[in-house]
Amino acid sequence: MSSSTVSTVYPGASAPVPPERITIATRESRLALWQAEHVKARLEGLYPGCRVELLGMTTRGDQILDRPLAKVGGKGLFVKELETALLDGRADIAVHSMKDVPMVMGDEFTLACISAREVPLDAFVSNRYDSLADMPPGTVVGTSSLRRESQLHAMYPFLGVTSLRGNLDTRLRKLDEGQYDAIILAAAGLIRLGLADRIRSTLPSEVSLPAAGQGALGIECLSSRREVIQYLQLLNDADTSACVRAERTVARALAGSCEVPLGAYAEIRGGMLWLRGFVALPDGSRIIRAEREGNPSAAEEIGRALADDLLAQGAEGILAELG
Repeated sequence: MSSSTVSTVYPGASAPVPPERITIATRESRLALWQAEHVKARLEGLYPGCRVELLGMTTRGDQILDRPLAKVGGKGLFVKELETALLDGRADIAVHSMKDVPMVMGDEFTLACISAREVPLDAFVSNRYDSLADMPPGTVVGTSSLRRESQLHAMYPFLGVTSLRGNLDTRLRKLDEGQYDAIILAAAGLIRLGLADRIRSTLPSEVSLPAAGQGALGIECLSSRREVIQYLQLLNDADTSACVRAERTVARALAGSCEVPLGAYAEIRGGMLWLRGFVALPDGSRIIRAEREGNPSAAEEIGRALADDLLAQGAEGILAELG
């Protein structure tokens, strides 16, 4: 298995040959299609003579909606069918929300690029309250994430937290039907679909540290498709790529998955990469935090150092308890 995050860009490489045709594998949710259309438009702008097509697919993650994702196979359920399309030649690339991409990929696949990040924070969405602090004891918050759940329990122990599955529109519908008093969603998805007005407030990273890769889009292809990797480099954002590589290194080192309440979030500040991370028990009774700073060119090294810090503080005990 490969632990690489983004394909290497070799200095001095010749300009990419414009492709004649690109097929993008994508999930068929409204947000996934928006993301694929966004990449399609950017590729068509870069390569005007190229014909870009979408191959819409339904994944296992989209089909299983009656159980928490952590209990049915985790994030890999959202990418397996797309990767199969890459292997059998039906698609050239696949577009993913980076927070949905498993931390360990098969050697036959690579993330060719990571594009510029949207707002990476979590959003508080409610028809009744302006913020988590306004919610009275016993009111119910819906979330699909153990990461969010653990942080909610730690900071707002008087609130009820229950599982929320489905695509973005389904989650909003469940809120509007009154099944929840509030729900927590990634702000990026709401903004991308023109639903920013549904955001009552964004949760500061100190309240809800984002998931590794949250808000960023990644483009996957076969490792053997060097020409595809080359023409995708123009979509890569260096700062976002460095941040996401650092975050994913933390999550990978700590066996990051849907079964582990874990957050990792990096920012570029004053030319330096500032990385924060945590590991917790689902009920928020124990949270271990750490932070590191360094040169963005050493993103993976910073991530490994932060993971080591968390382990030294006792994260291994939490992971063993969850296992």
